[in-house]
Amino acid sequence: MRDLSVDILHSTPHGMVALGNDYPDGHVIPRHEHRHGQLIFGASGTLILSTQATTWVMPPQRGLWIPPATPHDVQMLGKVSLQSIFVAPELTDGLPQSCQVVEIGSFLQALIGRAVDLPAENESADGTIALMNLIRCEMQSLTTLPLSLPFPDHKRLASLCRRFLIHPDIHDTIDDWCQSLRISRRTFTRLFRRETGLSFVEWRQQACLVAALPRLTAGESVTAVALALGYDNPAAFTTMFRQRLGTSPRHYLNQRR
Repeated sequence: MRDLSVDILHSTPHGMVALGNDYPDGHVIPRHEHRHGQLIFGASGTLILSTQATTWVMPPQRGLWIPPATPHDVQMLGKVSLQSIFVAPELTDGLPQSCQVVEIGSFLQALIGRAVDLPAENESADGTIALMNLIRCEMQSLTTLPLSLPFPDHKRLASLCRRFLIHPDIHDTIDDWCQSLRISRRTFTRLFRRETGLSFVEWRQQACLVAALPRLTAGESVTAVALALGYDNPAAFTTMFRQRLGTSPRHYLNQRR
């Protein structure tokens, strides 16, 4: 079902429902929560989801699990096409207890796409119930990705962070950002640490990792990704990757195949 309200969750006969929605660039969904858990798959665009604790960045072709009754708000980077599976709380055993960015394999993608395309009048059909049960079974083996990224509440600083996620460059400097904000270096470093809990360099590396992982898992070479992020050579990128994840990009990807 596409472009329908989540109110339909209250009448679903089997505790699960699939919804599809498209959002324009820059669209914001204010802080809210659902009684149901929600698995989101992003067919296009990047989604930034924030809770009181932290922020997750969901790139295209990845998923995001939101447990039941989790207050959150959402921002869209680029035109975002979302497909969501809502799951009643009593059916969420075995699923993560906190928000997680996850891999959505091609089989589960196909199942979710099929469920979203079903008309509302098919909700009670035996085939729909079987499809939803299969989706729930596949959800039990979701693989999490290290794509959490603290995001500031400070509006002007958040704008720079969003811009960096769209065009990440490891050579961006504190001085560049100070100039954009028209504040001193000392003020900036204090502000950035207070707003994100990280130094600028730590945040920049994590943001580059967030940008790199989807491209690597999509099959781009380490060299291509490293150069696209502004690294002088693949070795420098691999060193950062190893520091963050404890292994090389190639070994990390091989573990997930």
